[in-house]
Amino acid sequence: MSPRPVQLNDGRSLVPDNRWDLMVDPVETPSVSVVIPYYQQPQQLSLVLEALTAQTYPSMKMDVVVADDGSAERPPVDRWTSRLDISLVRQDDEGFRAAAARNLGADASKGSILCFLDADTVPGPDYVRQAVRLPASIPDAVVVGRRKHANLAAVEPDSLASWMADASAWADSNDGEPQWLIEGYERTENLLRPGWDGYKYILSAVLTCSLELFDAVGGFDPSFVHYGGEDWEFANRAFMMGAVFAHEPAALAWHDGPDWAEREVADRTSQKNGEALALAPLITDPAARISGLHYRIPDTVVLISTLGQTPASLLATVASVLRGSDCAVWLVGDDAPALHAALGVWDCRVRTGFPDGEILSRCRFVVEVSGRVLFSDESLSLLAAELGPGRAGEVAVDFARSDTASLVMSASRAVHRSRRWFARTGMNERDLRRVLFGVRRMSRSEAALTVATSEPWLSW
Repeated sequence: MSPRPVQLNDGRSLVPDNRWDLMVDPVETPSVSVVIPYYQQPQQLSLVLEALTAQTYPSMKMDVVVADDGSAERPPVDRWTSRLDISLVRQDDEGFRAAAARNLGADASKGSILCFLDADTVPGPDYVRQAVRLPASIPDAVVVGRRKHANLAAVEPDSLASWMADASAWADSNDGEPQWLIEGYERTENLLRPGWDGYKYILSAVLTCSLELFDAVGGFDPSFVHYGGEDWEFANRAFMMGAVFAHEPAALAWHDGPDWAEREVADRTSQKNGEALALAPLITDPAARISGLHYRIPDTVVLISTLGQTPASLLATVASVLRGSDCAVWLVGDDAPALHAALGVWDCRVRTGFPDGEILSRCRFVVEVSGRVLFSDESLSLLAAELGPGRAGEVAVDFARSDTASLVMSASRAVHRSRRWFARTGMNERDLRRVLFGVRRMSRSEAALTVATSEPWLSW
């Protein structure tokens, strides 16, 4: 059966996997809040506000929130208040806090769609209409617009329309567009096939999503207090929470100045290393964790039922799953604390109870295990290969009836999306997950798993 969207009762739809190309046209024109983080950029902000007065999107459906990150002087917005519905919010100047400013702006928004624009990123006349098209139909959509770079230093609000008309002549070319973005969008077919690294092509300067999704994801991480990284972290977390990624080339905006890669930046290596160090504990993409070290948030969460386990058999199961993989184990069951104590291990990857929301919103996979299952070095990677973008959302292992064991591995994005919406669809959570992501089955041998049939001998 061909994949198909699941209709909600408000005219929007849930698309399978990342298939935004199956979008159903929205039945309503949603209200949109344009959120602009700002810090002492009066000339650039004036161009953004002027550009917003010329949008093709209905003005009565749009408001603007300027979120000031502690500027010494009030943002100059009075010239546009008669043409735009503008709100000002402010936080104290405690250094670079763009992530917190965006959250502050979102909290003050009126619209059902959030359209984030940086104060130095000037939208073309059709930007809002094109950026909003997908989130208006697909509530899980995270849309990144097309960002070109130009020198706007000599442009004034009164001459912006003329500049835009001239710029339209090269709007369809790749001039002024970073090569790494061109290649990324081409490789992923405008993020239709994002893979696990699609988050790297989501830019907060030209990001649009529903307020519903933004709140479910938890907004931007305010712990990011230096330039760079907060958009990758937000995008990766949103994807793990079930977001649908899309690049909309028709949503074109112009960034005043060159891309970071082309700027003169003091101590470039130190800055990028700082960004990488901030991201690695939060993004479980193996490319972000090349050191081989372990973090509080693992790539794979493994929930091991302690029912029917002895300390010796549990030790064998836990040791086998942790061997050579970026995962952590949670022992689940009434006797979990006592068994954990009996193991006597001093290993932060072995825990009891259930993982918290911070972990579950960022890990890629969740494994649920019962029985005396023994993993090979390849088991987790074999199971994970069946999951992810373009593949299934869940893989279940078929054991022999005599094994008295079970194992299900799920992609976090499938779990979160189905959990968020099943009550609105009339399906149960598992059925919705099957419809949106699919379920695959593997034999025990295909997953390179065994099941212990006797008590292990630990003595030496």
